[in-house]
Amino acid sequence: MKRSNPLSGRRLHFALLVSSVALAGCAAGPDYVRPPVDAPAAYKESGPWKAAQPQRIDSEHPWVALYGDSRLDALIAEANQANQNIHQAEAQYRQASAVADAARAGFFPTAGVTAGGGRARTAANGVKLLGNSVAASLSASWVPDLWGAVRRGVEAGEAGSQASADDLAAARLSIQATLAEDYFLLQATDRQAALYARTVDAYRKALELTQHQYAAGVALRSDVALAETQLHAVDAQRIDLQVQRAQLEHAIAILLGKPPASFSLPPADVPQSRLPEIPTGVPSDLLERRPDVAGAERRTAQANANIGVARAAYYPSLLLSASGTAAGGNFGLLFDTPTRVWALGAALAETIFDGGLRSAKDAQAVAAYDATVAQYRQTVLNGFGEVEDNLAALRVLEQEAVVQDRAVQAAQLAERLTLNQYRAGSASYLGVVAAQTLALNNERAAVQLLGRRLFASVALIKAIGGGWNASDRGALARADDSTSKELP
Repeated sequence: MKRSNPLSGRRLHFALLVSSVALAGCAAGPDYVRPPVDAPAAYKESGPWKAAQPQRIDSEHPWVALYGDSRLDALIAEANQANQNIHQAEAQYRQASAVADAARAGFFPTAGVTAGGGRARTAANGVKLLGNSVAASLSASWVPDLWGAVRRGVEAGEAGSQASADDLAAARLSIQATLAEDYFLLQATDRQAALYARTVDAYRKALELTQHQYAAGVALRSDVALAETQLHAVDAQRIDLQVQRAQLEHAIAILLGKPPASFSLPPADVPQSRLPEIPTGVPSDLLERRPDVAGAERRTAQANANIGVARAAYYPSLLLSASGTAAGGNFGLLFDTPTRVWALGAALAETIFDGGLRSAKDAQAVAAYDATVAQYRQTVLNGFGEVEDNLAALRVLEQEAVVQDRAVQAAQLAERLTLNQYRAGSASYLGVVAAQTLALNNERAAVQLLGRRLFASVALIKAIGGGWNASDRGALARADDSTSKELP
């Protein structure tokens, strides 16, 4: 009889262990590489009009501080805590994180335990017996990740969680930018209202002048009618601004998570907001600084990992199982050796025919990946376009503001001269009306132009990511996770 060699058995076990480790190092599907994008070296619209060394904006230098407005700072801080869209995005991030945690559970075996007992009356050979029975069993099973399906699933889950964190940052930036835009529009409305109030006072004095001139017999009744018409028309425009102001105030209240009835923002005596110089960086910065771009890139990584999950289905799966059972008439007998049984097993399963199901899922995963690549590149292009649009807007509006200020000064001078000429009797009141209307239109245009510049500056900050960076993703997520636990 030939004796078995224990050394050869050990070698076999060692070979199987090495093979298992080698297989565990394999992962089906392609390894992820960020899709290349064509990023220009510089923005087309950036030019010498920008400051050479503008103030920084990053996670330590909030972008809203560039405007130097304490009221806006307080509103932004309140919106960060109370806005419901931010809470929704934060909850979706926690959901995505839980999905990633669920994927990691595939690395570990599953184990279960059952226990039970009963009392029964039986009859055998005419003898009736009454007795108790108890049983307990322990089972465990594990599917080794030989082909990397679990690892690819974890990669997909982590990428999805990171994309959700980017969505949270994008939601916060969008709310902050919208709030700032509404706030600056409200400021512009208040500036226009103050302009109309000053104009109404000036027109009321002009009306009194025409009335005195008419009483003295040196002016026509039509002059009084013109002055009165102009006064009431401008006063009506002043009142009409209240509609726009109320709507903007309501919009701000909603962004703060409050009902409009419980919120009011009175006009500031002196608006504090200043037009900042904005550091835009270089176009390639957008790949890390815009949360929507970073999120689109992470979804590309998620789709790439899903290809590996689909392709792992082509390979056989190995199931390792173990179980133990004990039974007896009472709990004390459960620990006696004769009442215990155990079993170990292994099963290898492979699908021979599935009617093309695995091929279809593989093709679906590849197509989904191609779609996310296209979406990522389109998001990058959209980001470049938004930055260029707002750079151009700020550049042109700055040039326009210089010319508009000159027009305001000239119109104010013309108004004063024409009014003096009317007092001296050397000009008709029609000339005064024309000069006053021209002055009002130009001053109103200047106020609106400042509002447009502030609005465009917010849009530019939003377009460059608001100082956010993809490296801030982890800290942002941890902060929001701790905040969510404090929510009512």
